Amino acid sequence: MNPTQIVSVLEQGGVVPVVRLPSLEQAVPLVRALLAGGITAIEPTMTSPGALDVLPRLLAEIPAFAAGEAVLGMGSVTSPEQAAAAIDAGAQFIVSPHLDLDTVAYCIEQKIAVMPGALTPSEMQTAWKAGASVVKVFPARIFGPGYFKDVLAPLPHLRLMPTGGVDLSNTAAFVHAGAVAVGVGSALVDKQLVAAGAWKEMTRRAADYIQTVQQARGK
Repeated sequence: MNPTQIVSVLEQGGVVPVVRLPSLEQAVPLVRALLAGGITAIEPTMTSPGALDVLPRLLAEIPAFAAGEAVLGMGSVTSPEQAAAAIDAGAQFIVSPHLDLDTVAYCIEQKIAVMPGALTPSEMQTAWKAGASVVKVFPARIFGPGYFKDVLAPLPHLRLMPTGGVDLSNTAAFVHAGAVAVGVGSALVDKQLVAAGAWKEMTRRAADYIQTVQQARGK
């Protein structure tokens, strides 16, 4: 799939679980549980041990990725070298916590969707002009949903995804304010639930987020 198609699949669910865990041994059942709740994009992070090794396993064992029903990315990518390693491992999109123009340029060259982090309007616009598929607003907890509305008024072309501080209590507000999707970390991917193998609870939580996004979109 090309970057536009990748983003389209991601936006269908509108919720991107950020999988930052001390161990990814349970990644396959975790991802299956999240997809069962309606999730359409998964973002393991480079800061999780074995992150590069888990991508081929997920792609091989979960048919939804090959079928184009879900997309698999890599988060916390901070350099072109890390982006290259993630793409070689099978990442379909790259997410960064900051704006690194070399990383953006590399992903575009590789025809991979890239979602760099930004916080100020200048950073967001710079990221967009550089070719970002979506701009990750991080940390979103700093200014909240009202900030999105303020930024998008003069810059309506931006496609923004809040990450950092997003939970079920503010997801709808971010969508109402113009977010195309939300990135959700520990509020969804709870390490204690993962350690306990509480997959039904994980599916239920995922479904709650998906329902909240769809209702906020008026669907």
